[in-house]
Amino acid sequence: MEKKDIETREDVFLLVTSFYDKVRNDDVLGPFFNNLIADWDSHITKLTTFWESSLFMTRKLEHKYQGDPLAAHVKVDKDNNQCITELHFGLWLNLWFQTIDDLFVGEYAENAKRRARKMGTFLYLKIFEARQ
Repeated sequence: MEKKDIETREDVFLLVTSFYDKVRNDDVLGPFFNNLIADWDSHITKLTTFWESSLFMTRKLEHKYQGDPLAAHVKVDKDNNQCITELHFGLWLNLWFQTIDDLFVGEYAENAKRRARKMGTFLYLKIFEARQ
């Protein structure tokens, strides 16, 4: 399969779906997600919209992301006895990069990596601050 850049909502959906297949099967990350998310179809749709909004912010999009990722992640940390560490974010980021590299190549693909790195750093710092 010849790789192309991330160009459409369908591409983002493929990325998100493929990524969360890996996450759900990961021994370390899987339990956080599998014990929390009951409706995976809805979650995948929400995250597809999140990443589509993030990657294509200059486009007029049919779907707009509505949510608070920071609050959601702080709650997951609290509900799991504040056990989320940089290891979890590192594993998450590695799986994200691996999924992108498996499927896509190009500027939007690289931007998806940059945005995930920044988001992971921000979320981890904010989770840590929320513990104070």
